Order: sequence, then structure tokens, then C-alpha cells
Amino acid sequence: MKTVREVSKLTGVSIRTLHHYDAIGLLKPTAVTPAGYRLYDESALCRLKAILLFRELLFPLKEIGEILDSPNFDPIAVLEQQIGLLELRRDHLTRLIAHARRIQQTGEMTMDFTPFDHTKIDQYTEQAKARWGKTEAWQEFLQKTQNQTPEQKTDHAKGLMAIFGRFGALRQLPPAAPEVQSLVAELQQYITGHYYTCTPQILRGLGQLYIAGGEMTQNIDNAGGEGTAELVNSAIIHYTKNL
Repeated sequence: MKTVREVSKLTGVSIRTLHHYDAIGLLKPTAVTPAGYRLYDESALCRLKAILLFRELLFPLKEIGEILDSPNFDPIAVLEQQIGLLELRRDHLTRLIAHARRIQQTGEMTMDFTPFDHTKIDQYTEQAKARWGKTEAWQEFLQKTQNQTPEQKTDHAKGLMAIFGRFGALRQLPPAAPEVQSLVAELQQYITGHYYTCTPQILRGLGQLYIAGGEMTQNIDNAGGEGTAELVNSAIIHYTKNL
């Protein structure tokens, strides 16, 4: 067991910060002596390491607590996601450094802003939060899917892609067109029926994920043709504007 001062010296985390983590329930000491000294065992130090990794990834303390306290928490799977995020941030910094060096060497300020794009990082972060956070939507998703067979899950995914395929057939129409708006309502109902209650706020968030790039955007555009994801997002924005 280590005292709070020893933990601070070992980890570089200030005593004040450790006290704060205790106060908010993020990292409780394993024991407290009669004199009031906090003591931490190996398990607590492992939790602290997980906290520090998430802090490096800029996760808010509240969300870190929700992830670590989730009933579905899997340390190995979480560590894998942390590694994936760290690798994305490493690649992002590598591109930024290369971009800055080109400016330094050439003296030219180009209009290329791609090195500043956080889309992939943001998308991966949201997926991690959705998977491990104790959100009502995620808990509802678990309840609805835990007894489903692989075939049922595949059928539901195909049904969702079929809706995107129908969006693709309407790409020539504006997002506010009645046919497109009707399909947004159908999409919302489908998600609610098969996954979780799709509130307007969640629907808007999904729209942003649809255009975030990566596999999700590619799958939607494969289902409906290039530009389908953009149409769906724009249509969702219009649909939820007055909700």
C-alpha cells in the first residue's frame, strides 16, 4: 500500500489532484488510516494509470468515471481502444509537424488545412464513449440486442442499409423535400425499434457521424451512392430544426 504522497511521487500526479479524484469518486483510496491518511493498493494504481491515459486523450473526468465504472467495462478492450486513439493522435501530430516544417523550409503559407482535421480522432472517441459510457441509449441497446442471434443482428443492419439505399435514390432532391423528410422519420423509427430510443439530439449526433468519414460514411455511400451520407445529414438537420 502506498500513501498519497508516495503515489504522487511515483506518478507525477499532484497530491491536490489525487484528493480531487477522491472527492469526485473517480479514484477512491483503498483504505484510510485512523489518522486520515489515504492508502492505495496495486488495483488503485492500475485504475489511476487508466485515468491518466484517458486524460492524455483529453477525455473529461466525468466520462472517464462512466467508462471505468461501466458494468460492461473490459480493461483489455478499453486498453486496445486507448492504443488506437493514441496512434491516431501520434499520426495527427506527425502530419502537423511535417506541415509546419514545410512552411518553415519554403516560407509559404498554403491554404491546405487537412493536417488540422480531427475527424477520425473525434469519430473514434465518440465510438469509445458510446460503447463504455453508462448512457441510457447504450444500456437500452444492450437490452435490445443481448438475446439477438447473429442472423437477426445482420438482418437489422441490412434493413438500416436499405433505408440509406432509398436515400440514395432521392439524392437529386433537396434535403427539405417531403419524400426525404419522410425517410428521415422512418430512419428515426427504425433506430428506435431495433437499437435504442432515437431522440432528436441523438439523431443529430448520428448525422454528424454519418459524414465523419471512415467506414461508416463509406458504407452509407456504398448503399446509396456517393453523397448519400451528406444528404442524410443535411436532411436530419432540417428535420430536427424545429423539434
